[in-house]
Amino acid sequence: MVLEGNPEVGSPRTSDLQHRGNKGSCVLSSPGEDAQPGEEPIKYGELIVLGYNGCLASGDKGRRRSRLALSRRPHANGVKPDVMHHISTPLVSKALSNRGQHSISYTLSRSHSVIVEYTHDSDTDMFQIGRSTENMIDFVVTDTSPGGGAAEGPSAQSTISRYACRILCDRRPPYTARIYAAGFDASSNIFLGERAAKWRTPDGLMDGLTTNGVLVMHPAGGFSEDSAPGVWREISVCGNVYTLRDSRSAQQRGKLVENESNVLQDGSLIDLCGATLLWRTPAGLLRAPTLKQLEAQRQEANAARPQCPVGLSTLAFPSPARGRTAPDKQQPWVYVRCGHVHGYHGWGCRRERGPQERECPLCRLVGPYVPLWLGQEAGLCLDPGPPSHAFAPCGHVCSEKTARYWAQTPLPHGTHAFHAACPFCGAWLTGEHGCVRLIFQGPLD
Repeated sequence: MVLEGNPEVGSPRTSDLQHRGNKGSCVLSSPGEDAQPGEEPIKYGELIVLGYNGCLASGDKGRRRSRLALSRRPHANGVKPDVMHHISTPLVSKALSNRGQHSISYTLSRSHSVIVEYTHDSDTDMFQIGRSTENMIDFVVTDTSPGGGAAEGPSAQSTISRYACRILCDRRPPYTARIYAAGFDASSNIFLGERAAKWRTPDGLMDGLTTNGVLVMHPAGGFSEDSAPGVWREISVCGNVYTLRDSRSAQQRGKLVENESNVLQDGSLIDLCGATLLWRTPAGLLRAPTLKQLEAQRQEANAARPQCPVGLSTLAFPSPARGRTAPDKQQPWVYVRCGHVHGYHGWGCRRERGPQERECPLCRLVGPYVPLWLGQEAGLCLDPGPPSHAFAPCGHVCSEKTARYWAQTPLPHGTHAFHAACPFCGAWLTGEHGCVRLIFQGPLD
């Protein structure tokens, strides 16, 4: 691409502009060029959107789904920084008109812009995530509302960027995946306007942040039984790590965190200001329970024939094939403050506290009384433990380790708030611990 004006070209072209570890690329999962006929493609990892329990409410369709596997592409589509140009702003539109040339434009003033050209990188694959349904977006993500639904209707104002972020995966072992804020648009450009947070780095390069930012949290101890929540950070356009801004869209960036990187780990959370995604590696998914194991646990729990301690009716978790519809007669219900499991009954209401507030007939504690639903998104589980705990107040059931981890994990909400939420439906957690141990009564015979 030829630029008029006074281009300032770095020398050497690539090494001066390429950030430490910044390898890029852009497309969807299909067999790699090394795969033999009938072989599975090399999988880099999977992205799981929190709040949907295995499937979007309207069903998973194409690029709009609750879970997406990123696999090695037939041909590398990566790009990496190449040349930096200083030009006058009236020439920006001409400079960005070549759709075959990837670039990032930093508008510094009305008369001065910096454009960084990107060149092909045969060592990486790039996957783009955002709200846009255009072809260059591999994973279309919409805003998640508490309760497992998507914000719908013309009045629903999305806070997720059309081109929110991109993930670049090395095509060779160990298939490292790195995340960067912002994705390339239909013209293969990323444009940071005059009001966007941007700056020149100490080595003379450019970097910036998107309007609402891309936040990442890496769990301490990996995503396993010993996991603990990490610290939320913000990822820049060039993949550098910063502390959080004072508010989500503040123009003043946080401080550079030099000892942390944008490399995704098993269990890393990616927040796009409206939806939060979980990254699972192939090795991590091997440790997670399978859908077959979850179904076996459901059948085992039902085989124990738990009973309502008052009505003495036999309780049973419904099949996931039935979906989360109206509870049936055998549906187990729980008092989320104490954990006592019953069948449905209409007594004990405390109308002054709300329609869901009931008094447990066994211990007299008053609190929400809700049906129990098994968590069906296996990738959100830390271990294959038995379904012993339920989130409060939604009633989704999972293992103790899984419940306690998510109950102590703050998820971004709005411009500067954080709340723990149920990973299966997105409902904000309440109560002292956010979850409760379930107390079943066995059969009397």
